[in-house]
Amino acid sequence: MNPEQPNNPLHGKTLEMIVLYLVDYYGWEQLGAIIPINCFNSNPSIKSSLTFLRKTPWAREKVENLYVKIVALSKK
Repeated sequence: MNPEQPNNPLHGKTLEMIVLYLVDYYGWEQLGAIIPINCFNSNPSIKSSLTFLRKTPWAREKVENLYVKIVALSKK
């Protein structure tokens, strides 16, 4: 692990890994209810979600924050 980011839960995780984890954990329908963006609610796919999230910083931040929250809860 990089000594500069020892406590960063996103270190080494790609956006694709994060989205796949959340879809596996919640499913598209529930994920779309938690983070109401069209790429999760209207004909969702990993490819379209990644395209949108890479272009939209506020949405990516919501996805990353949800991932961090889930990872933190699973460690308790």
